[in-house]
Amino acid sequence: MPHTIDIAGDRPDTVSDEGWVALTSGEELREVLGEPWPVVIDKVHDALTEGDLDIVARSPFCLLATSDTGGNCDVSPRGDAPGFTHVLGPRTVALPDRAGNRRGDSFHNILQNPHAGLLYLVPGGKQVLRINGRARILTDAPFFDAMARDGKRPALALVLDIDEIYLHCPASLNRAGLWNPETWQAS
Repeated sequence: MPHTIDIAGDRPDTVSDEGWVALTSGEELREVLGEPWPVVIDKVHDALTEGDLDIVARSPFCLLATSDTGGNCDVSPRGDAPGFTHVLGPRTVALPDRAGNRRGDSFHNILQNPHAGLLYLVPGGKQVLRINGRARILTDAPFFDAMARDGKRPALALVLDIDEIYLHCPASLNRAGLWNPETWQAS
């Protein structure tokens, strides 16, 4: 049963960390996790493969992770018809910006800190594609026509120059039962 908090009731502004044991170093972390399997390290690459392109082409959804210079993070959902990500080359992709809430948190972060990550999912699939790189925001480019939807070109596009790509372990999807309708709760 999920844990719930009564947000309407009285609650302290801070949580006591009494009894907590914090992990504070990379050495401690490696001690707990152990060494990664060589196949995990070897799967990291810096250019899109045919398998990566297949996932990007089938994905209607990705998550965009950014942070500002102060380390304040944002993870923003991005989605459209499968293949909405425009592949500019083996090391560069572009995402059209579609009308939303107009906050632009991710874009504000990118203006301060270009490092960004994308996490692609394909509904029903077990692949999770992770792409990390450096982002830019464009207001126009020749490829904007190819990203038009219903005849309307995007006002902005995020271009990501790829530093690393790899398939993420699907264990979290399996544990969550993400694609299993029996695990879904009504909203």
